[in-house]
Amino acid sequence: MSALIAVSFQEPGKVSFYNVVLFVHIAAAVVAFGVTFAYPFMSAALRPKDLSHAPWYHHVTGIVGKFLITPAATLILLSGVYLVWKGVYEAGDAFVGAGIAIIVFLLGLGGAFFSRKEEKLLELAERDLAAGLGADGKLSEEYERINGQVAMVGALSSGLVLVAVFLMVVKPGV
Repeated sequence: MSALIAVSFQEPGKVSFYNVVLFVHIAAAVVAFGVTFAYPFMSAALRPKDLSHAPWYHHVTGIVGKFLITPAATLILLSGVYLVWKGVYEAGDAFVGAGIAIIVFLLGLGGAFFSRKEEKLLELAERDLAAGLGADGKLSEEYERINGQVAMVGALSSGLVLVAVFLMVVKPGV
């Protein structure tokens, strides 16, 4: 492990391929999940006065998920695999296994849950606004139910991101 520490921390100015991949790994995590911590604030800004922007919001979050979060999360996974392959830690280390499980789970949620729910929320928001709903700060019961599900799963996902960051920094059991 001392060779990795020397390359990573004790030789300022030395650039290795491993350190570049480590940078890519960390930068991809910031890019992929940084924006997701702002979603609750953006969603709250739609309420209670003006839900006319709800379709735009769901359209944008869908694009961000597809073209920013998913590719960056995939890069987290791929660069992480490289770091384990070339580094001093092993796939059997608990923090490595947990990190892989978390990123795979989050990637699965992106495709199986978030993308589908955002599409449905976009459709429902457009429908509800066309029907004249939204003046009271709420759309249909169906919209509100699905939006609540997305918010809850989003909060749990953000929690998992923070758990992964903690595990990568502390590396318990190593």
